[in-house]
Amino acid sequence: MAITKLPRSGIADDAINADKIEDGTIQATEITGTVSASKLSSTTDLSSKTVTLPNTSVTSDMLVNTTIANAKLSNSAITVRGTSRALGSSFSIGVDVDWQSVKTGDTTMIAGQGYFVNTSSGAITMTLPSSASRGDTIAIKDYAATFGSNKLTIARNGHNIQGVANNSLISTNRASIVLVYVDSTKGWLYTDEHNVADLGAAAFTQATGGTVTESGDYKIHTFTGDGCFVVSQVGNGPGGTGQNPAGGPNTVSYLVLAGGGGSQNGNAANGAAAGGGGGGFREGRDIGPSYTASPLVAPGLTITATTFPISVGAGGASGGGDQPNTSNNGSNSVFSTITSAGGGTGASYFRTGGPGGSGGGGSSGGHAGGSGNTPPVSPSQGNNGGAGFPQAWAAGGGGGAGGAGGAASGPPVRGGNAGAGVTTYISGSPVGYAGGGNGRGDSGNGSSQTSFGGASPSSAAAANRGGGDAQGAGSGKGVVIIRYKFQ
Repeated sequence: MAITKLPRSGIADDAINADKIEDGTIQATEITGTVSASKLSSTTDLSSKTVTLPNTSVTSDMLVNTTIANAKLSNSAITVRGTSRALGSSFSIGVDVDWQSVKTGDTTMIAGQGYFVNTSSGAITMTLPSSASRGDTIAIKDYAATFGSNKLTIARNGHNIQGVANNSLISTNRASIVLVYVDSTKGWLYTDEHNVADLGAAAFTQATGGTVTESGDYKIHTFTGDGCFVVSQVGNGPGGTGQNPAGGPNTVSYLVLAGGGGSQNGNAANGAAAGGGGGGFREGRDIGPSYTASPLVAPGLTITATTFPISVGAGGASGGGDQPNTSNNGSNSVFSTITSAGGGTGASYFRTGGPGGSGGGGSSGGHAGGSGNTPPVSPSQGNNGGAGFPQAWAAGGGGGAGGAGGAASGPPVRGGNAGAGVTTYISGSPVGYAGGGNGRGDSGNGSSQTSFGGASPSSAAAANRGGGDAQGAGSGKGVVIIRYKFQ
């Protein structure tokens, strides 16, 4: 039974101690008001009891020195990118890449890595990975502040960069960039750019193949035989695919010239040997005219970053004897969608001239010259050969890119003049191409077009000028020339 309750005034301070209270007898209902700390012993053992605190927040004022030491917490650190960081510590979070040692030469990059690139000794190409997944990240930093003088090329390696199928050219000192792969449409996007004015700036066509020369801001690739024109980057300037009009166009100028037609030799047995036709001549000039073209010029050719096989046509073989006609047409030359037809063979012994880029001359007996521009293209790639003389031994001249072959004439009986070729400055200087070969007559030969690469009775056609044969002296092989802006 509980003892009779006493008023507070009935108990002197320190009158109650632990020895005077039976265990478990004091409950909350036994106490009214607040028991101050002065009413309690200086030491109270609550280790076996449950203490219920008020349902209020613990404020910083209730904590010693207003902090809880990390050691008092079950988790006193967090892990950031593989590194344990103590709570309360300060650190910076940069791009999530593993920085590599300084690169001083061309390198194929790996996703998740960062590259310090030193171009002090020359331009460097850093190639993106051949395969990529969304979120792949690569960082690049100009190590020596030399990108302005020795540029950094980021090779796309089959992926788009900023949504365009072009390499990137970085030409700003102290440039720092971060690329993240998104998808096959946009490819690699720049998510971080520092000290970079325009990462897609001034992209120009880059290519290899043939013999390469320069004329001002233009490169010229000359193919005197079969090969490949390999384009690694196309320009993003006017008419191009990028956003910056300062770059070069995505078109090239071209000359595609086929081999000239052959002819019979000029001995007495076949005195009516006609001239071979000049090889088909096709020229295109890009959207920014940079040279004087021939009268046959067409628009330039749009290119992509790929490999273009090049075929250069041989001149047609010369023939001997009068029957049958044993000379041949020249062979075709090809670049991309442009095909030029070989020159037609010059006829002998009462035969019609062969058709081709320019037609071969017809033989005596009034036989017609071969048709030029066969197969037809626009502008025309050549002209007809001249006809032979009806009553005597005299043959027509081969057609040329600039004019038809002349008909044989008489009396006195003379062979027909060779058709003129055309002149272009695509190679950097004026050169004539695709002249025909002259025809033979008993009383004299027609004039040859040696100034346009055609043959004369005493000398073969000039090399790689596509000229027609004259009486077995030899026809000219073709050529392919490609010109584009590179800076």
